[in-house]
Amino acid sequence: MGTSVKNLIEQDLISQLEERGVLLKYHEDLVKDYLSYYDIKRKLIADIKKRGVSVFYQNGENQKGYKRNESVSELNKITATMLKILSELGLKPPQKASDGDGGNADLL
Repeated sequence: MGTSVKNLIEQDLISQLEERGVLLKYHEDLVKDYLSYYDIKRKLIADIKKRGVSVFYQNGENQKGYKRNESVSELNKITATMLKILSELGLKPPQKASDGDGGNADLL
């Protein structure tokens, strides 16, 4: 089994910081934050794939319908935060990397 996409992202970000000579504990902590947001992002995407962009609700016998899946707006917020972290680090997101199965996976 190959290296996970998350590990590849971490290696790439650390490598970029090392190349620039700015790898301090502060930067390492921001990379860890970025990876935590990455995990959240994957879960939000999985929820949207599973439940869709609209979800059924029922608040009683007569009060029911469809509402927007909150994971959609949360995904937008998480992605924006990830981009802010990369900006704070002075980095750009890697474009593509192998996902271990021979395909390509987006890293942001």
